[in-house]
Amino acid sequence: MSPTAPQFMFDFGSPNAFLSHEAIPAIEKRTGVKFEYVPILLGGIFKATNNKSPAESLAGIKNKPEFQALETDRFVKRFHVKPYTWNPFFPVNTLNLMRAAVAAQLEGVFEKYADAAFHHMWVEPKKMDDPEVALKALTASGLDAAKLFARAQEPDVKAKLIENTQSAVERGAFGSPTFFVGKEMFFGKEQLREVEELVSGK
Repeated sequence: MSPTAPQFMFDFGSPNAFLSHEAIPAIEKRTGVKFEYVPILLGGIFKATNNKSPAESLAGIKNKPEFQALETDRFVKRFHVKPYTWNPFFPVNTLNLMRAAVAAQLEGVFEKYADAAFHHMWVEPKKMDDPEVALKALTASGLDAAKLFARAQEPDVKAKLIENTQSAVERGAFGSPTFFVGKEMFFGKEQLREVEELVSGK
């Protein structure tokens, strides 16, 4: 029996989703199991669950942001990934980027698109909610960005993103990155180790 493909509920606006994305290829190689990427809208999840981003919820709390920085440092070392570069335009409204992610799945260019969008958010950060900036950045990454953004405005694409987001909330999600292996839910990049254990049958 082949193990269930882990699902990765992600939003490009989350730096921890970026770090997870960087760590996933090595996990896929070790386990022989591909992750299924599910675009969700983090703002929609926060709204539905009355949650806030760590940038908001940790503001003014003593010691907790420092611990999160330490945890990120450990993750970067453990999974041998590059740390992210803080996006100076944070929070970036990712609605169009996430709709275009659904469009990229339908157009068969998702892997290239995901790499490019994460890159322009967290490696060479840009104001990716400015349509002209996003169009230029993604075109420079070799994508037909104009076509993807046009497709992103189509009703079926918009509906799919809403459906993904609502479904994630119904299954228990309250943020990004969230992973599902069958009915088992894992939250946060730190739980990728447990996801890996589960899919490798340990």
